[in-house]
Amino acid sequence: MSMKIPFDNSYAALPARFFTQVMPDPVTAPELVAFNADLAAELGIAPAGKSEMAEVFAGNAVPEGAAPLAQVYAGHQFGGFSPQLGDGRAVLLGEVVDRGGMRRDIQLKGSGRTPYSRRGDGRAWLGPVLREYVLSEAMQCLGIPTTRALAAVVTGETVHREEPLPGAVLTRVAGSHIRVGTFQYFAARQDIEALQALFIYARDRHYPQAETPLDFLRAVIERQVKLVVQWLSIGFIHGVMNTDNTSISGETIDYGPAAFMDVYHPVTVYSSIDHGGRYAYDNQANVIAWNMAQLATSLVPLMPDSDVAIKAFTEAVHAMSGMIRTEWILVFGRKIGLAAATEEDEALIGDLLTVMADNQADFTNTFRALITGDARDQFTDPTAFDAWATQWRQRLQVEPEPEALMRRVNPAFIPRNHRVEQMIQSARAGDYVPFERLMKVLSRPYEDQPEAEDLTRPPLATEVVQQTFCGT
Repeated sequence: MSMKIPFDNSYAALPARFFTQVMPDPVTAPELVAFNADLAAELGIAPAGKSEMAEVFAGNAVPEGAAPLAQVYAGHQFGGFSPQLGDGRAVLLGEVVDRGGMRRDIQLKGSGRTPYSRRGDGRAWLGPVLREYVLSEAMQCLGIPTTRALAAVVTGETVHREEPLPGAVLTRVAGSHIRVGTFQYFAARQDIEALQALFIYARDRHYPQAETPLDFLRAVIERQVKLVVQWLSIGFIHGVMNTDNTSISGETIDYGPAAFMDVYHPVTVYSSIDHGGRYAYDNQANVIAWNMAQLATSLVPLMPDSDVAIKAFTEAVHAMSGMIRTEWILVFGRKIGLAAATEEDEALIGDLLTVMADNQADFTNTFRALITGDARDQFTDPTAFDAWATQWRQRLQVEPEPEALMRRVNPAFIPRNHRVEQMIQSARAGDYVPFERLMKVLSRPYEDQPEAEDLTRPPLATEVVQQTFCGT
């Protein structure tokens, strides 16, 4: 095999109860449909021929130095605790240390059954694979911490969901795949030895400055606060913020039914399985605090005095609401041109969002149009915007370069749901041109691209995506 991946595996050296060694299931006729050459270069991977890369990224050929395994974890799913979950359709091939010195996982997603598959077939179909490829790379270009897509392969096989669908495998890259649910798994079993080993491993890998479990919790909280506020700032809805989908590294992971809002409304939900709106747009800040509380609970057994630990951990979690509010004001302040917004600006920001919700304004286009002066066109009642804009323009008079700031933080292009769905349908028919076009345009989301103006258009009534799906 000419393709070399410079594996340097560490998770596989943890105790055997952290995972199960498992090989990917071979597929019939793999074909490479996407390869991220820039990311490969970061990882020190030299590309090979398309047929060889298809074999590797489908799981048919396991490169030298790999240590394939499926990770075990638990998790709260929509509030209900599942004591054992795990990689039911994914195999961690191993890790590499990238050219920046960061350790990163390389995982095949959709590579067949594992001991944690439960009733699933371990496979994925082409739609969710391309969806995660597009969304995760778009998030990267938007400047938001995320897993990355290295490759996508069609398998030549059919997977069966509600209908027969073309099978595919995604190669995903992450800072790690350690989740809140990984800690919950060992805490629920009262396996303190494994819990301590996991804490040391995760701390050394992601937060080496954290000396104690409390330091670790605070560091994770800080990243999660920044991440979720960044989601809110671009109208992103994860859709399934279970604790097993919350990464310790502070990256966006497990896109599943993730979506971007078109018309702004705070209770927007797209996920077909989120029947109660638990993970609605505006509830994501509350949910991440709830998830951090579950991490804190899992870490209590590592502290010498549980009463003292509970008090300190509770204070750390309760502090999140203030942290989120402060970060939200700063981030959304920038979106309206305020370089260092304060609590005094919170009402101005909130008033705009209220007017947007009342007037069916497109989230992305409204903020982008603040730059050009065309924002009032986004509102069913433009005079409602005018009333807000009078106060806004007065506030901007003391800002040095509001337009330049807004251009840096308000994207012109996002992976709109209807365009993603259209791309998937084209790919099912063997046409990858829409996929390639989306990838090209979304690589420069903050730049005006007149030739791609159609990708900024909200969906027509017949194009609105009402629900998104996990794809499992």
